[in-house]
This record gives sequence, structure tokens and C-alpha cells, in this order.
Amino acid sequence: MRMLPQKIKSSDDFQTPEKAIRPLLPYLNKEWLIWECASGKNNLVNALNKKGFKTIGTDIITGHDFLSYQPKEFDCVITNPPFSLKQQFLKRCYNLKKPFALLLPLTTFETRKRQDLFKKHGVQIIFFDKRINFETPSGGGGSWFATAWFTWGLNLPRDMMFENLIELNQETFQ
Repeated sequence: MRMLPQKIKSSDDFQTPEKAIRPLLPYLNKEWLIWECASGKNNLVNALNKKGFKTIGTDIITGHDFLSYQPKEFDCVITNPPFSLKQQFLKRCYNLKKPFALLLPLTTFETRKRQDLFKKHGVQIIFFDKRINFETPSGGGGSWFATAWFTWGLNLPRDMMFENLIELNQETFQ
């Protein structure tokens, strides 16, 4: 049985700031119902809703384990999964055969199992020009690791995209 993320100082509890969704917006269909399956404090759900997207937000903490649950309807998965479960989330996303974007550390490229998934199914990546300042349980921001959106089915114009992670103000999401 898997353990729920710890409330304090867990490597799986990194809440994503709204600005991290910006590079994905041009590639998302406004008609899609987007499933944020590790929604935590709903930062990504709120950001997507502010931009006019329809969303479903679930989380293991509220009894919806992405690895065994799925809503009746959804068109795309967008999430910052628990880093300790990145292999399982990737595999499940490919098996669902729906477009997805997972915010993952660049070290995701380092294992043979994940490389085999990428070779078999394909992957497109959106890299950032700087690290994301995640919200952490300790209250600190920042990150000691670089992340990127690992995507499939979004039909990016190139397999590797490089985006500026600009500081966005609240007006951007209204």
C-alpha cells in the first residue's frame, strides 16, 4: 500500500505556481475537459479555470488515486505529479491514450524504464529558462532542481521547446 504524501517536508508536496501553466496554454483545446489528477491546493486548476478551461481536480489525499481512479469523462491530463511516482504516472498517462503534460524534473530522462517509454510512445518537452519556485510545506519557495513539461499528444511544433518563465501578475490570469 502506498503512503500518502507527508504534510511536512515531503519531496512529493511541491505546489505549482500559476505561472508554470503559461507555456502550455497555446497547445490546449478550450473544448477539452482537463483532469488535474494530483491537484493538491488546486493551483493549476485555478489557473486553468481563470483562462477559461474546464477542469476536474482530484488528489490522492481526497481519495482519488490517479493510479487506480479515473473520472467518467476527460480529454487531457495536466499535473505536477508526486516526484516519487513519476514512473507510474508516466506509464499510466501513456496507457490512458489521452494528451498529457506532466511537470517533472529533468532527471526524469535518467532511467532506462522511462527512456523505453519515451522511445516507444514519443515525448515532447517544454523547457524553462529558469527554475520554478514551488510552494513547499516549510513555507520556503524555490527549487534545487530544474523541471520541464513532459508532454504527449499536444502536437507541439517541435519536440523540444524552450520557453521563458516570466513573472506573471494576477492580471494575466483574469
